[in-house]
Amino acid sequence: MKQTKKNKNENFVVFSFSRTKGFSVRVFRGSNIQAKPNRGRGSEMAASLCFYCTVNSSAPMHSAWLGKTLSTSGPFNSRSCQRVLPSLTIIALFWGSRKSTEMQSMDVSLGTFTPEGSATEVTSDNELKSHRISLSVASSITDISSEQWDACAMDATGVEKLNPFLTHAFLSSLEETGCAVKGAGWLPQHIIAKDQYDNIIVTGPRILIRKSWYKNQVFDKLVSALKDLTEKSGVSSLHITFPSEDEWHKMKKDGFLQRIGMQYHWKNRDYKSFDEFLMDLKQSKRKNIRQERKKISAQNLKIKRLRGDEIKARHWDSFYKFYQNTTDNKWGRAYLTRDFFHTIGSKLGDRVLLVVAEEEDELVAGALNLVGGDNLFGRLWGCHPRAYYPSLHFEACYYQAIEAAIELKLSTVEAGAQGEHKIQRGYLPVTTYSCHYIRNDSFKQAIEDFLVHETEQVKLVVKMLKDSSPFKEN
Repeated sequence: MKQTKKNKNENFVVFSFSRTKGFSVRVFRGSNIQAKPNRGRGSEMAASLCFYCTVNSSAPMHSAWLGKTLSTSGPFNSRSCQRVLPSLTIIALFWGSRKSTEMQSMDVSLGTFTPEGSATEVTSDNELKSHRISLSVASSITDISSEQWDACAMDATGVEKLNPFLTHAFLSSLEETGCAVKGAGWLPQHIIAKDQYDNIIVTGPRILIRKSWYKNQVFDKLVSALKDLTEKSGVSSLHITFPSEDEWHKMKKDGFLQRIGMQYHWKNRDYKSFDEFLMDLKQSKRKNIRQERKKISAQNLKIKRLRGDEIKARHWDSFYKFYQNTTDNKWGRAYLTRDFFHTIGSKLGDRVLLVVAEEEDELVAGALNLVGGDNLFGRLWGCHPRAYYPSLHFEACYYQAIEAAIELKLSTVEAGAQGEHKIQRGYLPVTTYSCHYIRNDSFKQAIEDFLVHETEQVKLVVKMLKDSSPFKEN
């Protein structure tokens, strides 16, 4: 941290930890400090937290501690900490390692294998079975044919379950606009499998495999290749998020830790209108939603659902500002660029659904959704920073998505994780899955122990939330 000048009544407190030096605290008072994190030796990690606090004149600091290291085995304890640190705000987090974080250079090839079975046997559609499969790594999705990538995605999920986040158009947009590239902290590593005719039969992310007689064998080889790539890359772990439940179970035998999570989804029960959906809710919940929706017109707001060519450049420019406002308010980082939104609008066309709110012809808020085969995925929301519009978030993100799903005859609206407030608006919890391969055995054991307890809690929470459903008993 650079040297800074502070008021004499302001203090800096630095908490440091390393596996070789243990835990220590340093308290600095006065106008000039320079704090540096402790570092472990070799490849050991070290961390420091830097806090800022203002002196309480009625509770003076213990001057004997200023600028000194406090050992956990000495006079430092929780009670003395409360006296020394009357109020704290985190202003910096340091993490360092002497081990280089650069990816190791590697061969793009991950080997070949021959599926078990007769190479001359013919499948039911008279397709000759391929007898040699090669696996390799592509450092950019632009090196992969969009037609072949999307064919894998289509075969893996089926047309009715197509996930727009797995399409070549979406992923290439992330890379081409600087969102998922090395300069932004990401290094694309797409693993692909080809048959002897150079037809791509497997792609990532997750595991997208075309229908074939050796599909299960390819799955096993691909999982093995993922683990091999993790070792060659020198990274600490491999994480596969949102696999299918079947894939989740399969990867347990390959040493992956299993984790469950929770999202909130709305289900379409063949509703013909929003009012028909409301009639399935308990009277109090139905009344609350109607009152929230009335607030929109009372604020002179107009809501529009735009798709494809209806979304103009001005809409994306405004939405980007809304998106930045949301990340600023949540202390997040706007990792998506302005160009990204323009690009997905162009590449994905009608698969993009943008809900916008206008006040006197000025755009004041927006919610971004992507249309899948049978699902509507709600993801980003933002509004103008100058004003607060009661219930607008619920209208733009939840109620407009429900109306769109009914209109488009989609079975599900996926509203993402977090937010128990979604339940009372018709979105119920569903279980999600992820798999985690941890290279360090000690670290793996600690995480595995934690997951045992977390899994029990997630299952309990899902059950409790479902019991508080807003729907009528029948």
